[in-house]
Order: sequence, then C-alpha cells, then structure tokens
Amino acid sequence: MSPAPASPRKRRTQPRPAVLVLHGPNLNLLGRREPEHYGTATLAQIDAELKKLGRALKLRVECFQSNHEGELVQKIQQARGRVAAILINPGGYTHTSVAIRDALAFTELPVIEVHLSNLAKREEFRKRSLVSDLAVGTISGFGPHSYFLALRAAAAILKTPK
Repeated sequence: MSPAPASPRKRRTQPRPAVLVLHGPNLNLLGRREPEHYGTATLAQIDAELKKLGRALKLRVECFQSNHEGELVQKIQQARGRVAAILINPGGYTHTSVAIRDALAFTELPVIEVHLSNLAKREEFRKRSLVSDLAVGTISGFGPHSYFLALRAAAAILKTPK
C-alpha cells in the first residue's frame, strides 16, 4: 500500500484592505458630459481600471455612484469599521453638502478628495470645498488619473506604520 498523497497546504492570506470609491452626482454621465472638463472615459472604464490597480496594490476596491445625497451619506456611514479608506469625488456636493462632510468626519477614516478637473481653474463657486479640510489630501486636474493617483496614495497611507 502506498502512502496517501500529502494534502496541499492552504496558504493563509491576509484579507486585502478595502477602499471605498464614491462618485457623486452626474458622474454617471462621464464620457458624454462636458468632455473638455471631464474627459472621454466612462465611469465604468474608470471603475474597471481602479479595480485592476487595486489588485496590483493588494487592495479591494468597492465603487459606488449616486446622484442622491442621502445614498452617499448612507454608504459613508456604513463604511466605518468596514473599509480602510475612502476616495470621494463629491461632484456638485463638494460645495454644498454639510451632510456628506459630517458623515465623512464620523467615519474617522483616511479620506482622499478626488476631482477630474482642476477646480481652481473653474467657476468661482467650484473653488470652495466642504470636504477638503477633512481629507488627508486632494487630487484634482488629472482627469481619470486623479482617481488612480488617489488610490496609490491610499495604498501608501495604509502601509505607513501608525
């Protein structure tokens, strides 16, 4: 009788930290809306690239878009204790939403504010953000690359000893 084959060892892998990527109002129209400001990439393309980059960075990326402030607030509240960081492009809510700001503060998570266009080169009302002072950083003006740079920044922040 021959000995039973050794069972392959199961590798224990650490769970990958999760990063929540939130897209605010009208970002579902990317690729069609004002391409001179926002580029031609669609939201689906950006999300797919974020997930691909996340795998390379050993992160789990969750993407969510809503045109409704309450849905974004709820997603942010649910993130506390469940994800390691938040990337947010609040869209038009950047300048108006105290509710989103308060929800982000509640999470006590690292937040990176993302914008496709350079808000400093836009209309005057776009130059004020209710989120920026809560964020560990803001990345804007690089089109879809703003998101990719932000995800790399999140990976670096999460690897930095506290």
